[in-house]
Amino acid sequence: MSTELVLLPLGVIAGALTQRVTGIGFALVCAPLLVLVAGPFEGVVLSNLLGLIVSAVVFVTQWRETEWRKGLLLAVPALLAIPPGAWVARNVPAPQLMVIIGLTVIVALAAVVLSDRARVLRGTSGAVVAGGASGFMNVTAGVGGPAIVLYAVSTSWEHRKFVATFQFFSIFTNLASLAAKGGLPRVSPAALLVSLGALFVGLLGGEALSRRVDHEMARHLAIGLALAGAAFTVVKGVLAW
Repeated sequence: MSTELVLLPLGVIAGALTQRVTGIGFALVCAPLLVLVAGPFEGVVLSNLLGLIVSAVVFVTQWRETEWRKGLLLAVPALLAIPPGAWVARNVPAPQLMVIIGLTVIVALAAVVLSDRARVLRGTSGAVVAGGASGFMNVTAGVGGPAIVLYAVSTSWEHRKFVATFQFFSIFTNLASLAAKGGLPRVSPAALLVSLGALFVGLLGGEALSRRVDHEMARHLAIGLALAGAAFTVVKGVLAW
């Protein structure tokens, strides 16, 4: 419990700050830590719940920039990919799932880092692939953002419209992921309250920083934190194998 109450707020605050400043990155930053302290199944469920709240809050401030058609084009294949992803999350043993989640995050982050050279997801087919991959990764690893980032880079998606549409997309995918995995996370009341409190602290801090922090710097910090959390998750899974 003491470990949870120390690590959970650190990861959640960092994730909420990143999401508010850059529009993306909440799950990339905090999901590996949530998995580390709450387990591969409940940690991802908690990430989905908190990600839903973050996306809804950011969406309220940005909804006018939303590209509704593109958002739905991404959301439909994501929703179709979530049920098989939920089956994988329920049926793969915990140590193996922790290794899979950690490696998935690392590969996804590498793809985002190299995304300037990875302009491969174009048109309707690119949206279908990105949406499906995002939905599957969201329900299994809690990180649906990288596939959508690759699509955004491939199509030169204008940043403000991308951010608003991503929040809209994330609301759908996180709701569906929670439903597919049985609803709210089964963590201690103290851990849940600490996580929710940290979430709003991070959002308030991100609001204050959003006009002052360079987005590229925030992106690099998010990737560094997520890589560290993912590496620890892989190590924990290997040791428990």
